[in-house]
Amino acid sequence: MLRTRVNDINVAYQIRGRGKPLLLTHGFPLDHSMWRFQFEVLATEYQVIAPDLRGFGQTTRGTAPISMKQFADDLSGLLDALGIFDPVTYCGLSMGGYIGWEFWKNFPERICRLIQCDTRSIGDTELVARGRRQMAKRITEQGPNGSALAADGMIPKLFSEHSAQAVPERVAQLRGVIAENDYQMIAETQLALANRANANDWLPDINIPTLLICGEHDAISPADEMRVIADAMPNATIKIIENVGHMAPLEHPQAVNNLIRQFLKQTDSSC
Repeated sequence: MLRTRVNDINVAYQIRGRGKPLLLTHGFPLDHSMWRFQFEVLATEYQVIAPDLRGFGQTTRGTAPISMKQFADDLSGLLDALGIFDPVTYCGLSMGGYIGWEFWKNFPERICRLIQCDTRSIGDTELVARGRRQMAKRITEQGPNGSALAADGMIPKLFSEHSAQAVPERVAQLRGVIAENDYQMIAETQLALANRANANDWLPDINIPTLLICGEHDAISPADEMRVIADAMPNATIKIIENVGHMAPLEHPQAVNNLIRQFLKQTDSSC
């Protein structure tokens, strides 16, 4: 992992390849390693950047309040630090998708294409937000064991039954990533997720080429909901991947890689 100073944090990141920049943003509460099956493949044709977000993986926490906008600010700062000033293709999963909406809203000049995997545009309902606050409280009360508590609660929701049986080693690896992240950061981010912006009203104005990818059995960001997002955007297409859940890039990397590469080739003139 490489490191650079951005705002009040030291960002850990991987970068490889040449060509038009592609920024991969991980979900909650993960790190850059969730993109490991995409990173090498896409770096054969593009300059791929895969950071750990503030407080996750090997990136430091800093002192700024946690929010989706702060994560987006950090990513813009990372691009500055790397000397990448051309518009990027932004690719995010789940929370990385929430950050993607904020990245477009706050830095429209920095983004020429958008890939949103297994994510939502609507903000949390009060019921869901209350559940996040309760989970944050339980994690904090558990102290260092809170990360394992979060992992045990989340893993069954992240993978389809098919994937749990077909690639159990990937399930175990992801559980380890969650369990190794800082419990206080997981709790803080739960609260930030509960307070995130509702991006639904932004969708009609996001007129850059957009690819939406969703697992057929995603229980967190259902395919029907992502179809509604696609319908609301002027230049979006949606692809559903069979037999997978919320972690499509890990569950069926070949299908995800093929979709991303096809989308990038078709829209390269946009960047």
